[in-house]
Amino acid sequence: MNNVNQKRLFIASCLALLVTAITFAIRAKIEGVFTEDYGLSKEQVGRAFGPAFWGFAVAMFAGGYFIDIVKTKTVVWMAFFLHLVGIILLLMAKDYFSLFLANVFIGLGNGSVEAACNPLVTALFPDKKTKMLNRFHVWFPGGIVIGSLLATLIMDEMNLSWQVLVSILFIPLVLYGFLFFGQKIPETERVTSGVSYKEMMRNVGAPVTITIAVILMILVATVPSFTVSFDSALPFVIVAAVAVAIVIEGRAVNKITLLFPFIFFCMLLTASTELGTTQWINALLAENGIGPMIILAVVTGIMAVGRYFAGSLIHRLNTTGVLLGSAIISTAGLLLLSIAQGPAMTVVSAAVFAIGVCYFWPTMIGAASEFTPKTGALGMSILGGAGFVATSMVLPIMGKSIETAGPQITLRNMSVLPVILIVAFVALSIVIKNRKAVKE
Repeated sequence: MNNVNQKRLFIASCLALLVTAITFAIRAKIEGVFTEDYGLSKEQVGRAFGPAFWGFAVAMFAGGYFIDIVKTKTVVWMAFFLHLVGIILLLMAKDYFSLFLANVFIGLGNGSVEAACNPLVTALFPDKKTKMLNRFHVWFPGGIVIGSLLATLIMDEMNLSWQVLVSILFIPLVLYGFLFFGQKIPETERVTSGVSYKEMMRNVGAPVTITIAVILMILVATVPSFTVSFDSALPFVIVAAVAVAIVIEGRAVNKITLLFPFIFFCMLLTASTELGTTQWINALLAENGIGPMIILAVVTGIMAVGRYFAGSLIHRLNTTGVLLGSAIISTAGLLLLSIAQGPAMTVVSAAVFAIGVCYFWPTMIGAASEFTPKTGALGMSILGGAGFVATSMVLPIMGKSIETAGPQITLRNMSVLPVILIVAFVALSIVIKNRKAVKE
């Protein structure tokens, strides 16, 4: 690519994702501060943390729809300034509203990073997209490792305030701003390949229904009066109605396969399995005889190493094989964590869980790019946004479950999600195999 510094742009993208990741570790650490020192309930903390996820989704959806209009460079700098404001607001947070507002800006900043950098990485490395997406996403678990160790060092060992921990975010923020400054950023792959905007929308299958469904999920995650109660049939009726609407829009209106909406559904479950568990790690494993932040560092450290070497594994097992194996191992990991007693068993169980969720996020993004390439940046943004908004729904539900049923029952209930994924990925592998057979 003429006048494009691939290495510098890739490093800048990784540092931007590092900021995103460290915010996750910080939230996992300071949730106890806001319950113990500021008097919020765990459900309130879950709701105040929610914007970090649905704000992510809003920014990703907006980025997906408009990135080719406003250009990737604009979205990158939006991410920088949203991160800057969010970090400053988080430093001043003292109650529910201020914590909520800080997470709105941080979530929008995090989402803008993914909306810009996922398509940027695929544009920089068109011949090894899934491999480099996994390399890029090394910095999500890698950043959580760094953030977890810093949290333990700063707050537990040095007894410094949580504000000192949050201030660390300014370092990678300034670095990625410097590296992006003055650089030529290439067009997205969709633009360079000549796929029209209309065709991109059509290949999403049901863009209108999916967008409305995500808005509804954000309301459920944010507004207490929209709280989901699974004691009634209403949530299941709504899910069925959304599924029917997707089929009608995809098959009757757009007359196209529903493969992308199916991948979208799987992303809701993979993200909730991974992020819901790690965000509540402090409360889930507080009584297991080992520092929860150490466990978080172990989990995310394994994920970082696994993602770095993902290329050879994906080559041997293929994308659907990796996803199916991940779902099986994730189920085992959650069940083991639900019965873990003592430091040794907790570490082993956490390691199994880490291996299970390791490849979920980047491989799901890669699956969309590989199996539905014409969905372009919009497809990748929808998946990333949907994953985070699903997590924002799960967080208050998990918080309430931890308070009422306890950590072990909560972990056992969470294992239902990867069990559903096992069935879904078996179906996906059959569909992809049949598609390849038809092409041959």
